[in-house]
Amino acid sequence: MNRRAFAASVAALSTALTLAASQAHAEGAPAREVPPARNVVLVHGLFADGSSWGKVIPILQRAGLNVTSVQNPLSSFQDDVMATKRALALQDGPTVLVAHSYGGMVISEAGVDPKVTALVYVAARAPDADENYGALAGKYPTPPASAGVVWGADGYGELSEAAFVRDFAGDLPPEEARAYYAVQGRMSRATPAARTTVAAWRTKPTWYAVSTEDRTINPDLERFMAHRMGADTIELPSSHVSLLSHPQEIAALIISAAYGKK
Repeated sequence: MNRRAFAASVAALSTALTLAASQAHAEGAPAREVPPARNVVLVHGLFADGSSWGKVIPILQRAGLNVTSVQNPLSSFQDDVMATKRALALQDGPTVLVAHSYGGMVISEAGVDPKVTALVYVAARAPDADENYGALAGKYPTPPASAGVVWGADGYGELSEAAFVRDFAGDLPPEEARAYYAVQGRMSRATPAARTTVAAWRTKPTWYAVSTEDRTINPDLERFMAHRMGADTIELPSSHVSLLSHPQEIAALIISAAYGKK
């Protein structure tokens, strides 16, 4: 589906739901019919924290969804999976699990939880069980951001400011990109090299947003992963951070997943 038409159709759905909720409230009836999944758990990637979802969250909340943004410690893949599992344990029913970037590995592992009804990948890693993601990525041209990782003496790394502004968040105003650079999480060396033990996308409905101007994950690799999982896919003319530069479209994709709209 054309991305503008897709966003418009889901926006219309959200507007209709909001109007229905207002009318029901005025009549003293329940706010609205509960969607197939009313909970959304958001998982950030490397070089970021939970605030990277800050533009998407209000849109989802206005659509009547209960939203939780996980704070990954990035100390190990297992620690990040446990943080997401703790968030899932707090949900009261069917939940859409959403990830950006490296967070795709986390939801591929944690997404087998029976509460999870759909998976949404936003320019995200989607390895198969026990697949070497580095080897998979090596089949495609190396994205420029890779050269910008700086490692400290403590064994934790981050993206340099220049690489963050240019290669990670290149379609944000520089001052905005620098603000997100300031809150990025630092990762252990082992975190990005880990392997998943399962691939939840093999058994759960999936959606994927490809960033066509991505300089952190090769866009063709994103397309390959989306195609392999049979995801309902949109493409956005975005840097790696489409959740910040195209929040309306990303929120629309998540809402679509919550309602099971392929």
